[in-house]
Amino acid sequence: MQDITPFLWFATQAEQAAKFYVSVFNKSKILGVARYPKDAPGPAGSVMTVRFRLLGQEFTALNGGSVYKITPAVSFVINCKTQKEVDYYWRRLSAGGKKIQCGWLEDKFGVSWQVVPVQLIELCTDQDPAKAQRVFQTMLKMVKLDIAKLKKAAAATEPRR
Repeated sequence: MQDITPFLWFATQAEQAAKFYVSVFNKSKILGVARYPKDAPGPAGSVMTVRFRLLGQEFTALNGGSVYKITPAVSFVINCKTQKEVDYYWRRLSAGGKKIQCGWLEDKFGVSWQVVPVQLIELCTDQDPAKAQRVFQTMLKMVKLDIAKLKKAAAATEPRR
């Protein structure tokens, strides 16, 4: 068991969410399901928690009722090496959810994700501040991030004055 595990609170969809996430990410699986015992806050025998692993990272999903809501104040970043990866995760995770801006999306369960090409971080931290600024401004205009457009912004030259 890892030292820190993200714990996601759902009203009643913990198992459905865990199964969905496991279907999206390779090398992922459900690790265990705990059910509510008799005289517990949830209906006896119903799913209480689901432990699952996504790409080596363990998570726990809880059916805790509608007391708390998931918000975009916490999101999960997927570092993608290729545009194909960006496109895949974007399509799968945004289906039934909301496409936001700058690579952010909210999935159909309300969990926020950032689908980010690793090239964005490299380009935005370039030692040339003008280049980094062009990339950043280009990213701000995007919903799903496009590596080719980010690289084009990085390669652009400033107009002469």
